[in-house]
Amino acid sequence: MVAIVDGGSTKCDWVILDDFKKVFMKTETIGFNPNNIAAELIVPEIEKNINLSAVRNSITKVFFYGSGCGIPENCATIERELSKFFTKADVLAKEDLMAAAYAAYTGKPAIVCILGTGSNSCYFDGKNLKIKLPSLGFLIGDEGSGSAIGKQLVRRFFMQKLPKDLHEEFEDTYHLTIEDALKNMYHTSRPNAYLANFNKFVVERKDHPYFQKMVFEEMKNFFEYQVLPYEESQEAEINFIGSIAYYYEETLRSAAAELNLNVGKIVQKPIESLVNYHIKYIL
Repeated sequence: MVAIVDGGSTKCDWVILDDFKKVFMKTETIGFNPNNIAAELIVPEIEKNINLSAVRNSITKVFFYGSGCGIPENCATIERELSKFFTKADVLAKEDLMAAAYAAYTGKPAIVCILGTGSNSCYFDGKNLKIKLPSLGFLIGDEGSGSAIGKQLVRRFFMQKLPKDLHEEFEDTYHLTIEDALKNMYHTSRPNAYLANFNKFVVERKDHPYFQKMVFEEMKNFFEYQVLPYEESQEAEINFIGSIAYYYEETLRSAAAELNLNVGKIVQKPIESLVNYHIKYIL
């Protein structure tokens, strides 16, 4: 059996294929971004999933594509920890941009972007992946992402910048104190996922003029920092992977149009396209 994993910061989507390359099982775990979770917590979290535990000895290959795996050290951490659980498997960890490139490939070169809990970008010509820009993480990067929008929302709430109606609705929804916010942002293992969770509040009110402007500005930030530096950006199609791109598609396309950029395919969950790519080209 083969496991193919799309690993985000918030959650991982797992697909297990049988020996005939047919889908045997689909399941989820929390996200395993090595920048945000202690290595020793990875195996205990997988063990909580009874479906994966049931097939752990039947898995012979694991393809893991994860956020935070853009540096060799983090890939090695993931491979080491997953090998402790899948003891009979060859484990290969690569960055999430590779999965995005595979999942969004339409047969022609394109800029491929991730807009989920975090954000990232690359250029994929069908064979080679070009990454011109570093991933700076949620503290100083991740423009346009769920964590960036959540950060804006929490910041504006506490600094009393939200309109009265949104301020009151936020207060009634979360009853958030500054003590709780600071604790979760600075003293938990996954602060980016914590901030991204507040994005639900914005999505549910995305037609509010205040949020339309806020999200539009965040999307422009993304294009300016993570797309425009690519010389191909003015000509190539720009494809997107991730829930944030999906939920804010209209605003995303508007921001792109203002910068004369061409947004093409938007895929909310890349796992199915990723699996199909593996069946067709890799396995």
